[in-house]
Amino acid sequence: MKKAFYPLLFLAVTFAPFNNLKAQNQTEVFDQMLSAKYPKDGPGATALVAVEGEIVYHKGFGMANMEHDVSMENDMVFEIGSITKQFTAVSILMLMEQGKLSLQDDITKYLEDYPTHGHSITIHHLLTHTSGIKSYTGMEKWVGRWRKDFEPLGLIDFFKDEPIDFAPGEEYRYNNSGYFILGYIIEKVSGQTYEDFVENNIFKPLGMDHSYYGHKGEIIKKRANGYQSQEKLINAEFLSMTQPYAAGSLMSTVGDLYKWNRGVRAYKLISKESTDLAFSNYTLNNGKKINYGYGWGINEINGSQTIEHGGGIFGYVTNGIYLPEEDVFVAVFSNCDCNPPGNVSTKMAALALGKPFPDESKSIAMETKSLETLVGVYDFEDESTRIITLEDNQLFSQRTGGGKFKIFPISESIFVFEDSFASFRFEEEDGKIKAFFENRIEKTEGYKTDKAIPTREEITLSEDVLQQYTGTFNLFPNFDIVFTLEDGKFISQATGQGKMEIFAETETKFFSKQIDAQIEFMASESGKFDTFILYQAGQEMKGTRKD
Repeated sequence: MKKAFYPLLFLAVTFAPFNNLKAQNQTEVFDQMLSAKYPKDGPGATALVAVEGEIVYHKGFGMANMEHDVSMENDMVFEIGSITKQFTAVSILMLMEQGKLSLQDDITKYLEDYPTHGHSITIHHLLTHTSGIKSYTGMEKWVGRWRKDFEPLGLIDFFKDEPIDFAPGEEYRYNNSGYFILGYIIEKVSGQTYEDFVENNIFKPLGMDHSYYGHKGEIIKKRANGYQSQEKLINAEFLSMTQPYAAGSLMSTVGDLYKWNRGVRAYKLISKESTDLAFSNYTLNNGKKINYGYGWGINEINGSQTIEHGGGIFGYVTNGIYLPEEDVFVAVFSNCDCNPPGNVSTKMAALALGKPFPDESKSIAMETKSLETLVGVYDFEDESTRIITLEDNQLFSQRTGGGKFKIFPISESIFVFEDSFASFRFEEEDGKIKAFFENRIEKTEGYKTDKAIPTREEITLSEDVLQQYTGTFNLFPNFDIVFTLEDGKFISQATGQGKMEIFAETETKFFSKQIDAQIEFMASESGKFDTFILYQAGQEMKGTRKD
């Protein structure tokens, strides 16, 4: 539950958003995109597109319940995960307008004994994920406690004594603990439970008749069943909804989320001034933008600003995007963590906007000699390093700590990433190759260096040695890595991802040729390899054997 370009990077086709001449064609494209991603015999999705106040697309795909053979309909109810944060943020702003709190209030005004380590942590810090408070969903001790019911103060006690990750305002780090505390503040200030406050002040006034606090035990008509992928498809693990609370507990439909969008945009709940606060792009103490407001992320699609948020919770992944200038709204909800809708919803928004993303299907042929000139190590102004390599006349890009991706030329200087919104533009400047990287709102520029491309030497291990490492390991809540031996190859597969071969460089340490990541298996006192350390993006993460 993570930035001058300069001339236009994307050569997008321009037309009026979803006008009548294009509507039929775009509907067909949307159908093709969604039916390919959510086939009729697997977990499904619902999707809605609205342009200038009119719903122009509203369909369901795949299955709502695999066991009972129930097809997905467009009004199915989903757990929306972190999209809940929008409702929490607006609730805070409603209470601010009523004079019951200030965004600059220190949280100790509401939690007197909360340890702030000598800092002032404000409601604003909680809303913007800049508080430094440790997110409880990332804590190792949270693993396996998902079924336990908590009172709000009980879960706050669970995480409050953890050391802070950074001083307030120094960094942006997505944080469920902050929004959990906001839920408690709403209850303390309003005198209502969080559930009742949202029901009485948001759902009912906006006519959101198919939106709920996500109690597991209640009968909710047209609830889509949630699924997870853990080696095979399973019913989603049980999670007590007292735990996501104000950070992710709500349920809704794509139709109700559109009502929410219209209500917020029409200032039915809070004033324009307060709405502008929610949609502002806030900064850190050093002035760097965080691309986040209050409960909404700030992004763009080919130069058009977006206000958006996704949600992920056991068995469900959701996404909602709004383009305020063009008045385009897109929402896609999925009932499996194996098939997130973020990419498809963004592509749909770009199409409805009239600014589709170019992709590898538009690639052109280039001579090997021209491609070879781009190979090398590039240092960028955002302090990242990207390595461009060439294999069988195919260019690849790999960021330190990240995956290895194919890039395709759509002109002599512009390259797009496979199944992504990212792209490069290369040009020569003073005898050096300069690269401009763009991934929606993320933009940076850099130069090719004289650094050698790093390499790793692989060794061969016997199957008896490799067999010691096979099994299922939990890396963090709701995320496993499974290691198997297949035809003599050592294979890893993370939750919701494809299989990937990894290679030995020592008897216990392995590396990937696809991503910049290494795994080291650790033996217990009994000699069994029950843990590993994943080294990626400058971090060390511990995995523990489950089987």
